[in-house]
Amino acid sequence: MNSRSIFLIVINLVFLCKLRIVHGAPTFNPLRPPSYPLAVRNPYLSAWLPGNQTANLPSATPKFWAGQNLTWAVLARVDGVAYSLFGVPSAPNNTVSATLLEATYTATHTTFALAAGAATFRLDFLSPVSPHDYVRQSLPFSYLTVSASSNRSSRIQIYSDVDETWTGQSGNTVAEAPAAGQTSVFQLTTANAVVYSQNPTNQALWGQVIFASRPSSSSKLTSKSGRASFVRGQFVSSGALRGASPAYAAKDVVGHAHDLGSVSTEQSVTFAIGYTREEEVNYLGNARTGYYRATYPDPVSAVVHFLDDYVAAATESQSVDSILESRAVEAAGTNYSDILALSTRQAWGSIDVTIPNDTLDTNDILVFMKEISSDGNVNTIDVIYPAFPIFYVMNPEYIRLLLEPVLRYLATGRWTQPYVIHDIGSSYPNAIGHDDQKAEPQPVEETANLLILVYTYSLASGNTAWANQYRTLLQPYADYLVTNGLNIPSQLSTDDGAGPLANQTNLAIKAAVGLTAFGRLFSQPRYTEIGFQYSDALYAQGLGTDTGKTHFLLQYGLNGSYTTAFNLYPDTLLKLGTFPPAAFAMQAAFYPTARAEAGVPLDNRVNWGKTDWMLFAGASSPGPDNATRELFINDIHAFISNGLNTAPFSDRYTVNGINAGKYLSFRARPVVGGHFAVLALEGSGLFPSQYVM
Repeated sequence: MNSRSIFLIVINLVFLCKLRIVHGAPTFNPLRPPSYPLAVRNPYLSAWLPGNQTANLPSATPKFWAGQNLTWAVLARVDGVAYSLFGVPSAPNNTVSATLLEATYTATHTTFALAAGAATFRLDFLSPVSPHDYVRQSLPFSYLTVSASSNRSSRIQIYSDVDETWTGQSGNTVAEAPAAGQTSVFQLTTANAVVYSQNPTNQALWGQVIFASRPSSSSKLTSKSGRASFVRGQFVSSGALRGASPAYAAKDVVGHAHDLGSVSTEQSVTFAIGYTREEEVNYLGNARTGYYRATYPDPVSAVVHFLDDYVAAATESQSVDSILESRAVEAAGTNYSDILALSTRQAWGSIDVTIPNDTLDTNDILVFMKEISSDGNVNTIDVIYPAFPIFYVMNPEYIRLLLEPVLRYLATGRWTQPYVIHDIGSSYPNAIGHDDQKAEPQPVEETANLLILVYTYSLASGNTAWANQYRTLLQPYADYLVTNGLNIPSQLSTDDGAGPLANQTNLAIKAAVGLTAFGRLFSQPRYTEIGFQYSDALYAQGLGTDTGKTHFLLQYGLNGSYTTAFNLYPDTLLKLGTFPPAAFAMQAAFYPTARAEAGVPLDNRVNWGKTDWMLFAGASSPGPDNATRELFINDIHAFISNGLNTAPFSDRYTVNGINAGKYLSFRARPVVGGHFAVLALEGSGLFPSQYVM
């Protein structure tokens, strides 16, 4: 018995022993979220299952993050009887729907257990999160492992298929089955696709869908493509796929079938689903490719390695899940742990880890982040800023790798404005800058964000050399905040949907913290002193507070207004001391009084709250016995478990009125990395690197 088989038996026995002996209503652990992550690795491999479909899992339809349907079916046969397990809305004749027993999610896994006759099946969707292994993290694939056991000796076969819905179009697909030794690989490509093009719903068009599997130590593998009704029907009738595949036609499926023979103890088979793009990102006219391609240059060698790496990746995933759960519970309780587990794959699934496509130089790593769902921009500074706590906790190097493409562009001088650019590309994956100077203007917001983030990385990593090479670039931005950080003209902040406003208190708080961070980073006390002066004006002198000094105002002098002062958070995390303890205590006492039906609004102008900013605020102003922090955590937990939503974890939801508890527009955004703000207070780099291969 090989190491993979032993590993799968151990983890699946632990899981299966938790199942209900009597088939009653399914259980959802730790809760039933709005949407389950299935295959979430990068902006273009992002498959989810709406939570409200889990009760009818055999007929459920997985979706791309933007909401369009994806075909991904799983069927099985037990002693000659066919069962639909997942993703089969129109089941073949003579097929029975299995019964869902349990649905579970962790930071890296989504698992479903089902009963089918004498057998129990476990579907384990694993999207590895490997903070220290750039090869594993950059591989654009995800695992589906289907495990089966029986209360008697049963003959079992397992089948799965996908189709061209993963290519982002229909009717223009080229299918291939390249040779790969024992591994059976299907590759679906859009004919004549333009590099870096995507469809109107954000799916990439220029890459390759990869669907692969290989025999386990106890299974026989057959593969076939063709009409779904025919290919699935062949499996239902015989448990295997036979005959040559016809020329691929629109809506055909590509499928793999495993015959496990007689099964009593646990046996498993694994499938790999992926979307490869040789040219992943257009950075200033130069193609960037996935880091993994330095070692595995083509899709076939990459997916073969991915399957080879299963045991190591799964072992690391168990460690990641365990460390995250234990640290989150210790930091702020089980509700907080539930939130972080649901946030992890979503945040990591927004990035591409790249190297130059021409040289494949692994010393030249750049990471690109898509502003999923809102603008589709590339490396938006005010998206990296709320997302950074997850990287601070799991591997701070990612903060540097996300900022490096921005700083390199700024260093070219092609952006001529005196403040920091909003993003380096209007439409992912085209990181071509804004030489026309037409990026969305958020002058104080982005300038202070950049200074804070550079200092955050330097402090977390101990690497000051990197910041020093950009010192002359950053200095004028600090000077910009000196001039414009307190008396602020009308402008947008990160929550641009709320509209522009002059003299926003929360922006001034960010400017003060940014100046302090810059002063500390480069040992220039003048900037730190100015940051403290701004703090004194805003709090001690009351420029940014109400007359009773009970809370910070949305805008100077606008009595009756208020704001969620989330920009106090880096002052706490980085121990800058820009604002006095009394300012944090003031906010902690105020937030519960501003709470609406389902949470604290962002400010007095809107009826919605932001989950990332809630946890920035709760981490910086926790209140006596952490009561205010718990209020924020419990409200977010109620939001993701209320059964009113089906979109991947939204960071914005309505907090009062008839739509209280319902998400508002945003879905699957990387800013959920900000939910790690509380855990980040425990320190940086909390995840070990022993699983780097």
